[in-house]
Amino acid sequence: MPISIVLPVTDRIGTSVENKKTYESVKVWSVALQARNSSPQSYITRRSRERRIDKRMQYVEANGTRIPAIGLGAWDLRGRICSRIVEQALRQGYRHVDTAEMYENEREVGEGLRASGVKRSDVFITTKIWPTHFAPRDLERSTKDSLVRLRLSDVDLLLLHWPNPRIPLSETIGALCKMKKTGFTRHIGVSNFTVPLLTEALALSTEPLITNQIEWHPYRDQSEIVAACRKRGIAVTAYSPIARGKAATDKVLSTIGMAHGKTAGQVSLRFLVQEGAVVIPRTSKVERLAENFAIFDFALTKGEMADIRKLGAAQHSVL
Repeated sequence: MPISIVLPVTDRIGTSVENKKTYESVKVWSVALQARNSSPQSYITRRSRERRIDKRMQYVEANGTRIPAIGLGAWDLRGRICSRIVEQALRQGYRHVDTAEMYENEREVGEGLRASGVKRSDVFITTKIWPTHFAPRDLERSTKDSLVRLRLSDVDLLLLHWPNPRIPLSETIGALCKMKKTGFTRHIGVSNFTVPLLTEALALSTEPLITNQIEWHPYRDQSEIVAACRKRGIAVTAYSPIARGKAATDKVLSTIGMAHGKTAGQVSLRFLVQEGAVVIPRTSKVERLAENFAIFDFALTKGEMADIRKLGAAQHSVL
């Protein structure tokens, strides 16, 4: 899957007439940001910072859209820690944040986004619907509830968190497509879908699916589903890309990292990016944000990539 450096997407803060009253806070936030950045000096400083970030960030292309190649995974982040990590991540250059209704931190993610001072139009926000809410009416209600908690008029990507065999996929996909058509999300996708389920979802969907979010790290060979996604122009988003810390102490990854002046964790992330993935490492430590982000200034050799792929032979899951 191609990765290219591009400029951020255009502004999309506008609120639809249907949702104007519910999401009035979005307009208030927009005005506040304009006032904050009104002075010529602050504008020059902000644009200079944005240009530096543009040069560092890479994007994955999928079905007509671009997803920042690295994002902040918000799983298990709570309260003030969550909002602070989101704020600091965006200040340091991250332009992608992944949350979910099940994480119970969408409110804090929204707070961190507003506190960062980064324009809403420059940040790719993903959230996910829990499987018990896959019936059409429940899915729509859950989507609206997520937007209220985030205090946004829309998200960039809305995913089905896990498959739910108890509710017909045709009904769920239909409801998901409706969320895009009505403007609650710019894009839709799935998470933890197997090749057969992905094939079925694609056949049912009237809107492009842009990603399948799966557990993917050096210890998990996901070549089959990755190939299926790539064939259909769908990006693969890798959660737990450092295997919940296991990769950070791996001898093979550490040895490769020494050759590049990088940590084992950075090698794990770089491996996935070179495989075409979007990575969303989770951390609760501000100092770890910069380390995870610094993966675009080196490249692994073919031999190193092959050595890392061998780690996946045992098919270890960290869930």
